[in-house]
Amino acid sequence: MALLSQPIAASADDDTRWLSQTMINGRASMFDPALNFLTFQHMDQMFATRTVAAAEDAKALPSKPVSLEGEYEIDGKKLTLEEALESTSTNALVVVKDGNVVFETYRNGSDENTRFLTFSVAKSYVSTLIGMALADGSIKSLDDKVTDYLPDMKGSGYDGPTLRDLLRMRSGVEWLEVYEFGSDTQLTKVHDNALVAYKYRWCDYAVNESRRGPNAPGSAFNYATLDTSVLGCVLEKAVGMTGAQYMSEKLWKPAGMENDAYWIMDGPPSVGREFFGAGLAATARDHARFGLMFLNNGLSEGGSQVVSADWVKEATVPDEGSEPAGPGEDFGYQYQWWTIPGSDAYSAIGLYHQFIYVDPANNLVIAKASHTAEPVGHDMENMDLFRQITARLAN
Repeated sequence: MALLSQPIAASADDDTRWLSQTMINGRASMFDPALNFLTFQHMDQMFATRTVAAAEDAKALPSKPVSLEGEYEIDGKKLTLEEALESTSTNALVVVKDGNVVFETYRNGSDENTRFLTFSVAKSYVSTLIGMALADGSIKSLDDKVTDYLPDMKGSGYDGPTLRDLLRMRSGVEWLEVYEFGSDTQLTKVHDNALVAYKYRWCDYAVNESRRGPNAPGSAFNYATLDTSVLGCVLEKAVGMTGAQYMSEKLWKPAGMENDAYWIMDGPPSVGREFFGAGLAATARDHARFGLMFLNNGLSEGGSQVVSADWVKEATVPDEGSEPAGPGEDFGYQYQWWTIPGSDAYSAIGLYHQFIYVDPANNLVIAKASHTAEPVGHDMENMDLFRQITARLAN
């Protein structure tokens, strides 16, 4: 069962280029650790995409370069800045302090116009779009049920949870987020069929195969890319346009982003939809601008209120008892943003160590695109790097 008809028609002839065995094999190999530094920069050549158009009159952020050279300690080793960047598999790093770009570097063939796929960093954008749809009345309440917007979800695991439950990763849906690509885990099954083979959409899986787990909605944290995919489909239905269109009109252009972004699709053009859970590609500068807008309580660099200050607070300040998010978690979790215990800092974090790190106490934003060999496991090394950069800028 297909969840929704697509708002934009596309010819089936446009589909064929994405369905050859070569393209399928390429998508299956996109995480190859010897080449992911490159594939993460060129996902629009492997996937069907939808463009998030930027404003034509966008201007660059102001720049006041400073040196970050010196000694860094990463994983117990004393390193130069370049060695620290290599050790943390950096493709790009942009540091914004007091509203100015004070440092940026691009590595491994990338530059300021490279649009990096940053995986679950996309979740923080989807959360923001839900907040904007709430503000403009397209969504009535975060306490609305998923099925209020997606009636096809009745009888599925998403029959019962509210939008707030999904924002906080507490849907109660049975889901195991294990990154063992090439295996037969639940996540890999959906990844292989939706993103690699283009056989069905993520939200179609939610309709047809999702089941309620042992925990009631709202009761327990369980990180699930499927939850964010469903939120994206709620957004589409609520606003009556594609996520890319809405994002361009409501967020990307008003925020003054410098470059077009794009979403990779979970199917060819005639049937695919944005991979809301982890499919946004944007430049490091524009990721930094998004973080800066949150740092400035929703204000764009030009001074317009793009996102409400109330939403910024609600989305990034942890609810009581939610930090850490659950047993074994290092961070807290609010509305698709990770919160950093012992501080007011928070971060969008993506697979293979992508970050938009926002530190209000130090008036600082760091955007980082990475290409690690392992999908998870090095968050604390990056946090150590960010703290040392922060300390150096404070001196």
